Amino acid sequence: MVTEGKSMIQLTRLNSERFALNADLIERVDVTPDTVLTLIDGTKYLVAEPIDEVIDRIVHFRARVVATAEDPAAVVALHLVDDPTSDEDT
Repeated sequence: MVTEGKSMIQLTRLNSERFALNADLIERVDVTPDTVLTLIDGTKYLVAEPIDEVIDRIVHFRARVVATAEDPAAVVALHLVDDPTSDEDT
């Protein structure tokens, strides 16, 4: 499986160019006979991967999201810092 970004899946255009797509924006995947991804805003992408491979990549992406949420060590802590431009005394 191809290494993927944190919120993206990597796919291949029909002209062999690789690109990353935010998996959360995919509304539908069709085969006509090419694999067509339709995003929630109506944008369509033709990709070289078969529908089963696209679905597998989406499932693996979602599994990584769940695994990260369930692993306390993977959660990023947010820290408040003083605003250096503030005139208030702390």
